[in-house]
Amino acid sequence: MIQVIYRKLTSNFLNLGLVFLLTFSTSLIAQEGDPVKGKTLFNTNCASCHKLDKKMTGPALRNVEARLAEEQGLDREWLNAWIRNSAGMVKSGDAYANKIYNEYNGTAMTAFPQLTDQDISDILAYTAEPPAEKVDGPVPPIDPNQPPTGGVSNKLILGALAILFALLAIALILVRQTLNRFAEAKGIDIAKEDKSVPIWKAFAQNQFLVLVTVIFFLLASAYFVFGYLSQIGVDQGYEPVQPIHYSHRIHAGDNGIDCKYCHSSARVSKHSGIPSLNICMNCHKSIYEVSAETQQEGLDEYGVDYNAEIQKLYKAVGWDDAEQKYTGETEPVKWVRIHNLPDFAYFNHSQHVTVAGVECQTCHGPVEEMEVMYQYSPLTMGWCIDCHRKTEVNVKDNAYYTKIHEQLSKKYGVEKLTAAQMGGLECGKCHY
Repeated sequence: MIQVIYRKLTSNFLNLGLVFLLTFSTSLIAQEGDPVKGKTLFNTNCASCHKLDKKMTGPALRNVEARLAEEQGLDREWLNAWIRNSAGMVKSGDAYANKIYNEYNGTAMTAFPQLTDQDISDILAYTAEPPAEKVDGPVPPIDPNQPPTGGVSNKLILGALAILFALLAIALILVRQTLNRFAEAKGIDIAKEDKSVPIWKAFAQNQFLVLVTVIFFLLASAYFVFGYLSQIGVDQGYEPVQPIHYSHRIHAGDNGIDCKYCHSSARVSKHSGIPSLNICMNCHKSIYEVSAETQQEGLDEYGVDYNAEIQKLYKAVGWDDAEQKYTGETEPVKWVRIHNLPDFAYFNHSQHVTVAGVECQTCHGPVEEMEVMYQYSPLTMGWCIDCHRKTEVNVKDNAYYTKIHEQLSKKYGVEKLTAAQMGGLECGKCHY
């Protein structure tokens, strides 16, 4: 009887221990986070306001759980409650919650009630990872104008060839002089060329040829002078260096930012306008550095430190990146104008962009591929007229043009009218 009771007690203790062990191990597994999943969750939910090693809209989150435990005595439960409902903790009077809230100018943290305990564990595991080791210094940019250090220089080869040809010429002269001396010593008469009238004298004596040549040179001179004068004020290919390097290739190309997001006045105004630096700060208040790949690409291919250019922007607008606030100390940015029409030529951006629906690339070229912006088109009168002659006017669903289109279509015998046929070549359209 005693043995039976002992066996039952032993069995019950083992079962209880097994249940406790399973519960404890399950709890440990639930608390263990996956940093790979945590990185995805961090980028989705946290990265817009937080960085790991730098203050942004919110504090830096590297080792946040360990730091809060050591410095404030706060545990995982406090973190879970804060992440899921920070506003509720501020209202409840929690001391540290109100301290953080006031430190960041009363900016309320977005609540994430949908995050499970495992999700939060994954995020905290990602924040607990040590920072990646940085490469010692960037690779210096390659100067395409710098001659190669290895091998024989091209200039050295050309110099050697020039010396060789000079020596050959001197040798030929010496050989000729030697042969002449031998001929004189042997009494050989060297045939001398008949002295005839030089060709230039014969030409000067022919008045008809002189007249024709003078007329030819006058016409050729007039042609080249006209071609030279017609290029005055035409700055096609003009590519000035700006005080802050701005890559249209990255912004309009890689990131797909619409041209009219920055140049918003092009929709409603005569001018496209220079974007204010506040538009830049809409993004760069959070984007304080580019990716390592983009940074290396800028150094290798263009000789540009993109992160340093972002710091120039911060200095201009008076933004303290460390404290995440404006200092009020601003500096004007002296942008260099690229496209500039003469004062007597009228051009309205809104008429072309909004009414006619002309794409920016039509005049400004493949902006999304330009690292440095330059004047793509000549912007001459002939270039504008040629565009008006080729561009068809879209009159669909536009009652204003219906009657005009019907009348002019009959007049010109066409189905679709060009801008030129609707008065686009009248002088008063562009000169007033």
